[in-house]
Amino acid sequence: MLSTMNTVELSQYGRRSTVPSPVARMMSAFSSGFRDGVDINLGVGYVNEATIPTARVLEATAEVLTAPDRFRQPLNYGGPTGSLPLKAAIRRYWIANAVGGVTEAHLEGRQVIIGLSGATSLLFAVAQVMEPGIVVMGDPMYYIYTNVLRRRGFEILAIGEDDQGPRADLLEAELERLGERAAMIRYFYLVTVSNPTGTICTTARKAAWIDAARRLSQRLGRQVPVIVDRAYEDLLHDPDVRPPASGLTLDGDGLVYEVSTLSKIVAPGLRIGYMIAPDGPFLRAIVQASSDMGFSASPALQSMAASLLDRHVAEQVRAVNAGYRERALRAGEAIDTLLGDVLERRTGGQAGFYYYLTFRDVQTHDQSPLFRFLSRTTGDPAVDGPAENLKPRVVYIPGEICVDPGGRLVEIGKRQMRLSYGYEDPARVAEGLRLIREGVQYARH
Repeated sequence: MLSTMNTVELSQYGRRSTVPSPVARMMSAFSSGFRDGVDINLGVGYVNEATIPTARVLEATAEVLTAPDRFRQPLNYGGPTGSLPLKAAIRRYWIANAVGGVTEAHLEGRQVIIGLSGATSLLFAVAQVMEPGIVVMGDPMYYIYTNVLRRRGFEILAIGEDDQGPRADLLEAELERLGERAAMIRYFYLVTVSNPTGTICTTARKAAWIDAARRLSQRLGRQVPVIVDRAYEDLLHDPDVRPPASGLTLDGDGLVYEVSTLSKIVAPGLRIGYMIAPDGPFLRAIVQASSDMGFSASPALQSMAASLLDRHVAEQVRAVNAGYRERALRAGEAIDTLLGDVLERRTGGQAGFYYYLTFRDVQTHDQSPLFRFLSRTTGDPAVDGPAENLKPRVVYIPGEICVDPGGRLVEIGKRQMRLSYGYEDPARVAEGLRLIREGVQYARH
């Protein structure tokens, strides 16, 4: 019989990790209790299955396993910075497609490293090698990474956004307000297509943040890096929006560490995230932290990604963006029709696969009547249905977990939600929005 003593000594991070984050709880509920064809996922940000090039992946797998001259030892361990074929393919992809205006000259002197398991592993490595202090980021914010940082002991300085991205004037005001505590700032974290709001950070706004980091670095006598997270930037599908410049083109001081991923344009299951950054102690520490967690990403998956990048990426990106553009338009029309009169604001729908909604007078947090209605936890069988066969549920991300709990958006966050139009087909998205409308009526009455 096992002892019931619970005396394992945990670190501060370990103690904080004993309580699952809100998104961990939602992912767990989605994967275990979700009923395909009954419940509707407008929350968990899975890519649409139709965008994954399954046949191309199969071809790439065969090529990798039968071309040892090009893809060396794909089923063995790999090196900590990533496979040479994949790093070379990423460079070719950026230069051939002028990603963010990047040229060969912009990549000169910069390294490409591959994360252990997607872009998130690189962001985690950054948090591991940095001494806890203050991280500056936009608000609403990427809640998954924010939770990681808080468990590591970091403090968040959240900067509200407008329609061009996190505001530069508020950034300057907050840096001034910090006074001597500005010495506690470790890095800026700038998401170029906001998750959750879908707001696209303009070139001018990126430049303003990078310039603020440069001036702060000079003031402190050390580098304040800018971690630029462009996870959704390849999914800019609105033809009326000009793609913003890469942070690499705006950086003359070696402050920008640009993080990207193949999850959104190829397949999340490949787990390929990468960073383009100047060499130096910081980058070498990130590589070692990644190596400590498991040597490297799977060489086979890296080699498959290299083959897909070289052979099919341009066609794949066009197809994926065409599909998400159609979905964004149809979801936007359904939102306007079903919820337009109860909304205060709507953002998103131009890049990635999210809309961010602000309701006029209805709360959305996980204790609200709307949430209980959509999760079928009101306790009223007439609303929820029988326990053994609940009525259809709708999963969404409450705005409350997307805003800084000590910031200026706490109250409005209680009336916000992030909706994904990526996973479900348009008809199911519309059905989910119809159920949200019913939930609004329930909450009001």
